[in-house]
Amino acid sequence: MGARRVDSDHVCSGCGHSSPRWFGRCPECGAWNTAATPATQPEAVDVVSLEGAVTDAERFSTGMPEVDRVVGGGLLPGGVTLLAGEPGIGKSTLVLQIMDGVLASGREALLISGEESLAQIALRGARIGAAMDRFRAAASTSLERVLAASESERPDVLVVDSIQTLADESLEGAAGSVMQVRECAAALVRFAKSTATAVIIVGHVTKDGTVAGPKALEHIVDAVVTLEGESNGEMRLLRVSKNRFGPCTETGVFVLGAAGLVAVEDPSAMLLADRRPGIPGSVVFAGLEGTRPLLVEIQALVTRSSLTQPRRVAIGVDARRLALLGGVLAKYCGLPLDKHDVFVAAAGGFAVREPAADLALCLALLCAAEGVALNPDVVALGEVGLGGEVRRVPGIERRIGEARRLGFETAIAPACARGRGLGFETVGIETIGKVFEHITRLSGAARLHSAG
Repeated sequence: MGARRVDSDHVCSGCGHSSPRWFGRCPECGAWNTAATPATQPEAVDVVSLEGAVTDAERFSTGMPEVDRVVGGGLLPGGVTLLAGEPGIGKSTLVLQIMDGVLASGREALLISGEESLAQIALRGARIGAAMDRFRAAASTSLERVLAASESERPDVLVVDSIQTLADESLEGAAGSVMQVRECAAALVRFAKSTATAVIIVGHVTKDGTVAGPKALEHIVDAVVTLEGESNGEMRLLRVSKNRFGPCTETGVFVLGAAGLVAVEDPSAMLLADRRPGIPGSVVFAGLEGTRPLLVEIQALVTRSSLTQPRRVAIGVDARRLALLGGVLAKYCGLPLDKHDVFVAAAGGFAVREPAADLALCLALLCAAEGVALNPDVVALGEVGLGGEVRRVPGIERRIGEARRLGFETAIAPACARGRGLGFETVGIETIGKVFEHITRLSGAARLHSAG
């Protein structure tokens, strides 16, 4: 519906004389340059009840249960998902496996690649065992041709790999520029909504791990999913940071091999498979990735430094969190780290993001500095505040249940976890300064050496 214009096109602002044609001097009052066009009066938008706006579109499976769980139960017709990740992390392999799962369910899928030739795509598809006879793909970097091919094919799922290679010929700027990325993504969103096609847009990330391109790219899509992991390792994590039609708390765990991405049934057991008990500075953290409990080994190494400014290296752990906890330990535990190099890592290539790992990280630093090793059946969880207090964390029952399943017997946790009847020995810690009272008892050995 367009705007409605009044009968007269030009009106004198002095006397009100109206004329269908523009005039320089008003024929009624003789004033100059008083002709003005009346403002258009827009029509009101249709306001309806939300009950009538509910969609009955049903999600459909990607053929990969881990992916379905992360995105909220499957792909939604008309939904647009942005899949981001570093080069070589496995994005192209993942979308091929998703398309193969969609094809296996009897639906249609179309891949548009601007980075690889069809021969390269065919080689990868053959390696992962995809249904090559039904695979539909095209190589193009033109937005107009991509939309024309999509209109002709009308797939249930459209994959564009990648948005940084796509360009609108009517716009200035090279492919990958801010304007091109924003406008091409907006055109794909319009196509998805008008045709009820599930669109997956593959995107790059910057060197600091954020999605490349304008921030508007993340705003206009329905879901933002990131594939993470060490490029030289096997483990891959699929995380969702935005989801308009589902939760943002789930994480998928995969192993990348020759046949593609394979879901990990028991990620806790895999992460702890190579753990060596009896090493000072090694603490198992009972984490929670969305609704999934996950046990991760956090390792710390504290050595005397010859540098004026000692090194602080964090792998898989937030470096700012490490600096914060180092200050808390110096203040409330008397642990001098100002003349020591500190190295901290989450084993297995896993990235620990939640504050619930604070207590495990503090224990790892204390044990590494004091040269003691905790008993192998001990896990730790809890957030540590700037005042040295140990705060409660969500999902304590699920975390401890996972630890109990894998044979752990003791948990160092916030004081609120005591007396919950969890069938597990729980050592409640109120402040980080009191942790020394329990380290010797839970280490089973005297101090080996001191880092000081």
